[in-house]
Amino acid sequence: MDGRDLVRSVKAVGSGGAAGGLRTVRAAWRRRRADASGLPRRGAERARVPGPVQGVVPGPGGGVIRFARSELRITVAVNGAVFWGWDGAGPEPSYALAGRCPEPDPRAVLEPDKDGGWQVVAERGTVMVSRHGAVEVRTPGGVTLRRDLPPRWWEPADGGAAHWMQRSEVAADARFFGLGGRAAGPRLRGGTYRLWNTDPGHAVGPGDDPLYLTMPVQLVVADAATHLVFHDTSWDGTVTLREGEEGAGSGHDRAGTSELRMDGGPLRCWVMMGTPARVLHTWASLTGAPALPPAWALGHHHARRGSGSEQEVRGVVSGYQERGLPLDAVHLDNDHYDAHQVFTVDRDRFPKLPVLAEELRRDGIRLVSVVDPAVRAEPGNAVYDAGSAQDAFVRDAAGRVVEGVVWPGESVYPDFTHARVRKWWGGLYEERLAQGFAGFWHDLNEPVSFTAFGENTLPGRPGTFWRAAAATTGRPTTCTPWAWPAPGTRGCGNCPPRRGPSSSRAPAGAECSATEGRGPAT
Repeated sequence: MDGRDLVRSVKAVGSGGAAGGLRTVRAAWRRRRADASGLPRRGAERARVPGPVQGVVPGPGGGVIRFARSELRITVAVNGAVFWGWDGAGPEPSYALAGRCPEPDPRAVLEPDKDGGWQVVAERGTVMVSRHGAVEVRTPGGVTLRRDLPPRWWEPADGGAAHWMQRSEVAADARFFGLGGRAAGPRLRGGTYRLWNTDPGHAVGPGDDPLYLTMPVQLVVADAATHLVFHDTSWDGTVTLREGEEGAGSGHDRAGTSELRMDGGPLRCWVMMGTPARVLHTWASLTGAPALPPAWALGHHHARRGSGSEQEVRGVVSGYQERGLPLDAVHLDNDHYDAHQVFTVDRDRFPKLPVLAEELRRDGIRLVSVVDPAVRAEPGNAVYDAGSAQDAFVRDAAGRVVEGVVWPGESVYPDFTHARVRKWWGGLYEERLAQGFAGFWHDLNEPVSFTAFGENTLPGRPGTFWRAAAATTGRPTTCTPWAWPAPGTRGCGNCPPRRGPSSSRAPAGAECSATEGRGPAT
């Protein structure tokens, strides 16, 4: 323990009260011990690059190119997306795909190119592979959109997962967007961005990174065409971007660059190209289109911590009405719960919550409930008992249930990578609907565990977060939120339907589901 950790521990005890502060100190040390024993230590490593081409195996929509020290699988799908994966990585299993992997395009054929390379020509572009493993994406007219240099892996000498790096070049006039929600704004200028969902726990500004939602997705816009690159991996990593510069007069252009470094996992990606509209349409066909929200979800919302009581909510609504301000929804944070326990109500402060919801609905105002994926670890808590009975909570590599500290105190976390857990959790929303809530605000799904020092998240490798995809077993924070929104939308399909707005509605029983998390819309 260094001096900074000691100072943070003392501050945590002082600011959070003795009980709460000590819990966060224990959680921080528990996380540090778990990471020390569960995460591999870096020792001697061997660097590896693909090497020269040795041969090819044609296949539907492309084929496999074999190099001296790796192999590259390329497939053009019928929706126009191009997949490639190194070291035998395939497109499945994946939590990102909305359904089955799209079928290969039979018109796309792997054929020889100049200088010992190979290429796959498709309707929307051409993928060219050099004899040493550089991958180039070109428009149908032959303009280069992206060039991935041969990747590099670093493999532990005593075995284990390799970490890797992929450097890429884009057009000089290209501009980067994406990577999830970034405080830097939609356009990503030069800088390094981490792929690790994080609850900063304080107000954020342009220099803060990462935040709640990180995605390994780059949308690159250039004059020639737009392309989107999605690296389908759940591991911790960073992306370093540098915009290019067009040469003045007869000066040379300087290409833009992207450098992706991941702590492990498969090196695989999807690439889509065309106009921005076409690219996003292809992306939605691959990962799922967002649910159409009801009209009121796009209106004016009131959200703040400290709802207080039914009387305070009515006072807030009256304030809007007296001032002639529009109001479509009021959000209740977890202080309306009983002792901050999810799927409960504080009956002292909200004795007639369904009546309040009905009164507001008559005025065209909906109630929205926060839902946190942290369950108080206490026998007698109905949600905890039910989840424990069916082994629904996240376990570490040793098989122990992982505990953290959130608003209810010591908490456990549903393992949303399992369909049975998503179905169980989704059924719990019936209680929210019975209280009159019209929508749900998913929060703290990084996932969060309050700590006095270090990162506010779970230990680095709970064993079950990625159990369903053994080929990509990895870190939890970057994969659970892909599955987390699903219980609040699909899971509520079994709940009794509620009245919705006349213009549109979400799936039965889930009129609106606002999510803070990582991943494509579910």
